[in-house]
Amino acid sequence: MCLTTSVQVFHYFIKIIFCLLVFNIMGQGQSDTDREVTLQNIQELYRKFASECPSGNLHLHEFKKIFGINSNSTEEESAYMDNVFRSFDTNKDGHIDFMEYVAAVHLVLRGKLEDKLRWSFKVYDRDGNGRLDRQEVRHLVKIISKLKMHKDPSVTENVDDICNRIFELVDKNKDSQISLEEFIEGAEKDPWVMDQLKLDIEPCGWFIVQQEKKT
Repeated sequence: MCLTTSVQVFHYFIKIIFCLLVFNIMGQGQSDTDREVTLQNIQELYRKFASECPSGNLHLHEFKKIFGINSNSTEEESAYMDNVFRSFDTNKDGHIDFMEYVAAVHLVLRGKLEDKLRWSFKVYDRDGNGRLDRQEVRHLVKIISKLKMHKDPSVTENVDDICNRIFELVDKNKDSQISLEEFIEGAEKDPWVMDQLKLDIEPCGWFIVQQEKKT
């Protein structure tokens, strides 16, 4: 193994240890009855990451493949995953490195409700300014509405009506913007708001398979 490769491997394992420490410090570990993020889990994630992404980075087309987006997917499904990818690319460099990747997998498989709401807010917040305006909310509500209709043609939703009701229920200070605090509080207080604002993603393939192998 050359020196450069050795340094790269060492760098990645430093990231692995850092991720484990972050999970513990943030109190995101599960109870003894739940599956925990173990060193073996993280090492398996790294092995798969290195195999699937030899460049050391996960790019948008690879990310979409993991989540089942292909030539048969709808335009809305692809656009939705564009938003999800952006939310996981925390340093905004156009790709997902291993640490961002582990954080994403952890959120998908084991994230608490508040963590998922915070992530949902990031997906909505396209310009990253920490507040949602009507255009940002409408953009994602429209995509989600089309996804629902694609799965069930009988579903009929008015995007503008949904947006208006979200702002009526969530925008407490009536400044036509939704803060993170208003977003979380509104979702936790109203089941309808929770259903509209809490986003879900359905990872396919090895994410779930690898976890089930360990049970």
